[in-house]
This record gives sequence, structure tokens and C-alpha cells, in this order.
Amino acid sequence: MMSVFRKLMPREDKFFDMFRDHSRTVVQAAGALNSLLNGDEIDKNCELIVALEEQADNITREVLLAVRRSFITPFDRGDIRDLIQSMDDAIDMMHKTVKTIRLFEQSSFDPLMREMGAEVVKAANLVATAIPLLDKVSANAQRLSAIAEEVTQIEGLSDDLYDRGLKDLFRRHGSSGNAMAYMIGSEIYGELEKVVDRFEDVANEISGIVIENV
Repeated sequence: MMSVFRKLMPREDKFFDMFRDHSRTVVQAAGALNSLLNGDEIDKNCELIVALEEQADNITREVLLAVRRSFITPFDRGDIRDLIQSMDDAIDMMHKTVKTIRLFEQSSFDPLMREMGAEVVKAANLVATAIPLLDKVSANAQRLSAIAEEVTQIEGLSDDLYDRGLKDLFRRHGSSGNAMAYMIGSEIYGELEKVVDRFEDVANEISGIVIENV
């Protein structure tokens, strides 16, 4: 009876507006991260990521507050919370990467780091494409599943770039005994890998929503 009642009630579509706003901040942050890894206006792009992460946190709080206040939600409350928090984790990880870059005053980045930055942009854009499709999950189920699979493939490629990056660091710095350079490089590689991991978490949340609502 409750499920029938819920279908008759108007949905709280404001959630989709907030999801879209959040995904836009994530895409902007991914672009800024990619730019700074390519040596473009590093300080300016670091500042931009910090500001965007704060915006994303504010949107996340709005979503969580709306979940508590709304009588009708477009899909399960737990799924809404998990989705927005996984999206927020991605931009939080970008912010953490910026902190490491600033802490160790890095101004140049390895080619494989730049490749990982490009994969972060791809993953962010895929998520931003998927979010509006959740408004009509059943009609868009096939496309949503395909997007989730694409993000998973990006995560696999990023794992490979991470492994190759560590090997390259060891080859260049291991024999010379430059432990600090190896440590800093491996930290940045690890954080970039975690950024993409967080996007895979978003993809998994989207897949779960599709399964539960189709």
C-alpha cells in the first residue's frame, strides 16, 4: 500500500538539481586538476579546486538535509545519501591531492601523472552525463549501465598507469638513493589513483540504483 501511495505523490525533484550542481563542481575540479598536472597556472588551479570542494561540501549538506526533511524522495533515501557522498568523496580526494602538491611544493609532474589526470576528467564527465539520466531510471537503464561500465574501465586503466608510474619512479630514483623524490611521487600517484577509485564508487552506486528501480 505504501509503495502505491508513494507513486501517487509528487516527487521531490529538487534532488536532481542538487546532484547536477554537485556533478558540475566535480567536473570543474577535475579539469583544474588536469590543468595543474600539465603545469598550467598551478597555484590558480589549486585555489580553484579548494573553492570547488567547499561548494561541493555545501551541496552535499543540502542534499542530506533534504533527505531528512522530504516526505517523498525520487528513490531510496539510503541510495541518495550514498550517491552524493560518493560524489563528494571524489572531489575531496582531489583536494587531498592538492594539499600534497602544495606541501611538497611540486611544480612539475610525470607524464604518467598527466595521463591519470586526463582519465580523471573522463570519469568526471561520464558521471556528469549519468546524473540527469537518473531522473528516469527505467527508461535510461541501459545507458546508465553502459556509463558505469566505462567508468570501471577507466579505473582499470588508471590502476595500470599507477603501477607503471611507481615502476618508473623506482627506476629513476631508486638507484640514485633519492628517497624523498620517490616518496613524493608515489604519494601523488596514490592519490590520483584514489580519485579514480572514488569515481568507480559513484558508478557502483549508480548501478545499484538501476538494479533497485528497474
